[in-house]
Amino acid sequence: MGNTRRFCTFRLDQFLFGIDVEHVQEVLRQQEMTRVPLAPREVKGLINLRGQIFTALDLRTRLAMAPREGERPAMNVILRADGGGVALLVDEIEDVVGVDEDFFEAPPNQLSGEARQLVNGVFKLDGRLLLVLDAHRAAEVSKIGRAEQGA
Repeated sequence: MGNTRRFCTFRLDQFLFGIDVEHVQEVLRQQEMTRVPLAPREVKGLINLRGQIFTALDLRTRLAMAPREGERPAMNVILRADGGGVALLVDEIEDVVGVDEDFFEAPPNQLSGEARQLVNGVFKLDGRLLLVLDAHRAAEVSKIGRAEQGA
């Protein structure tokens, strides 16, 4: 048996994602945001959380998924990152789960584009896949977004 890894898990559409808990500061309900003019598409704004400013990145936009539907607000996964924190906007917060790292597998071949860069691998859980995000890459503003804005 290998070591147990712990992940903060969340949903985007029907997909279950996880980020290593060591990178997560906290999870929060929707926060008031200030828009940033001329920012890349995935930057939805800035959040002031107890005097600390976080860039809010929409993971749906980043992963080329359809926009969030309905009235349900986005949730925030606050990451500690070099140069300041980042809030990842997700559909729903799940649980913290522990998984045996011996069951870690390479990312599925079906992943493409930005998802291929952000997903490190997967764990098979009871009838579902846990897609493991690279916290450092997820916290960066994508090069694709900057290119679309002409930066």
